[in-house]
Amino acid sequence: MEFDVVIVGAGPAGLSTACRLMQQAQEKDQEMMVCVVEKGSEVGAHILSGAVIEPRALNELFPDWKEKGAPLNTPLSDDEIYLFKDSENARKLPNGFVPKTMHNEGNYVASVGNLCRWLAEQAESLGVEIFPGFAAAEILYHEDGSVKGVATGDMGVGADGEPKDSFMPGMELHAKYTVFAEGCRGHLGKELMAKFELDKDADPQHYGIGIKELWDIDPAKHKPGLVIHGGGWPLDKETSGGSFLYHAENNQVMLGLIIDLSYSNPHLSPFDEFQRMKHHPVFKQYLEGGKRVAYGARAITKGGLNALPRMHFPGGLLVGCDAGTLNFAKIKGTHTAMKSGMVAADTLFEALQDENADSRDLTAFGDAFKASWAWDELNRARNFGPAMHKFGTLMGGAFNYLDQNWFKGKLPFTLHDKTADYAQMKPAAECEPIVYPKPDGVISFDKLSSVFISNTNHEEDQPCHLKLKNPDIPLERNLPLYDEPAQRFCPAGVYEVVEDEKGKRFQINAQNCVHCKTCDIKDPSQNITWVTPEGGGGPNYPNM
Repeated sequence: MEFDVVIVGAGPAGLSTACRLMQQAQEKDQEMMVCVVEKGSEVGAHILSGAVIEPRALNELFPDWKEKGAPLNTPLSDDEIYLFKDSENARKLPNGFVPKTMHNEGNYVASVGNLCRWLAEQAESLGVEIFPGFAAAEILYHEDGSVKGVATGDMGVGADGEPKDSFMPGMELHAKYTVFAEGCRGHLGKELMAKFELDKDADPQHYGIGIKELWDIDPAKHKPGLVIHGGGWPLDKETSGGSFLYHAENNQVMLGLIIDLSYSNPHLSPFDEFQRMKHHPVFKQYLEGGKRVAYGARAITKGGLNALPRMHFPGGLLVGCDAGTLNFAKIKGTHTAMKSGMVAADTLFEALQDENADSRDLTAFGDAFKASWAWDELNRARNFGPAMHKFGTLMGGAFNYLDQNWFKGKLPFTLHDKTADYAQMKPAAECEPIVYPKPDGVISFDKLSSVFISNTNHEEDQPCHLKLKNPDIPLERNLPLYDEPAQRFCPAGVYEVVEDEKGKRFQINAQNCVHCKTCDIKDPSQNITWVTPEGGGGPNYPNM
């Protein structure tokens, strides 16, 4: 199938690219063929974010979004930030001592998944073709090495690699330009980084894992628009990250924990840290008497400007969290992802006016993005993440307060963090074991019951999408050196070391995978590669 532009991923960046392209085509009364492929069973099925949304990009893309019914219905009502000392105590910080980037006036508590569903409706009304349930599995190249498009994965292939009765071959989608908007650690984006050396002048990318739950709570405790952020406990001084609880609409709260994947203790379990976090009185007061209705996890690209790769290459562009446009100082990436897609659309539309410009390297995109407010935001926030990594939560927070409030992000130097997250892990023998309390089934839960309410499902008889470069490494290297941390850093119980009469074996429960990509990022031997499973598989998140 031939298109002018193919977009991989129906997230905020990809859908904003599609909408802006078609808006311009209609303004100029031009025909344009644009398609979006999405690996989730529906648009929004794989979208997971906090989320407090800054509407700046949405205001530009659809100035009449309120009249069009965009699902941003809960404006911020109050902002609270706590420093958690231990499991019982916390200190509420005065707003004057909080970095200005973390103030949320004018923002909305909302579901990014539902925002994407709405953006998809706008895109389709503008003439965009959207194909949910089709995973872009392979990049296609011209003979000169430029990107030609993508191929979707074959459907109905058995675990043995042989076609089943339900076999349906994938489609080749050819385009003049292809936009990759897969979200954090996109597997095709990862290939493009290597092939075109997009990140050779950037710091190593840095990541966090975000674990989130959605709760129905007692209406008497519900405070629509209340936003709570926290730092400190349950994380130790060696581990940076933060917690959140947002009061959304319909008596629901979103709560979660973000842990930087630069942590060093292989005994740490992000899932279990989150479960015990919920027992702190600041959170428990809202959850008691409520019901957990959804669970999910997703890695977050948080390296910021210092780790931002070149976002253009022959035949295509890299946008949103596939590139790493999240502003970690704000703990927000929806608005910057959308803006990167809109700038991409402007660049693409101009390029498509030249009939002979197919597959060239759109270097103009780099200049255009650098001239945008999104780049200015990232530039002002460039020291935020490195400061937290270098100085810890308390001193890093103090540095960021000065940087953001006094100097407005314009200090005459740039901090760098040039050690990759996976390389930070220490041998298990050098670290304190962590004993986590058993879940009570009321406030805290186990992994399997959590995966169940993420609505995760994969066709069982298909090739495993979690590839080991060397199948011997988990037991021969990772187990004796790191106590095989995949057992703990995976928030869905995918990896297990199982012992039976034949001895120990490394088991991969790919059916449980929620597509968070943490294993691809944090494995200390870089032995795990996440590739796309059969289209439509994975979680199906409601309101997340």
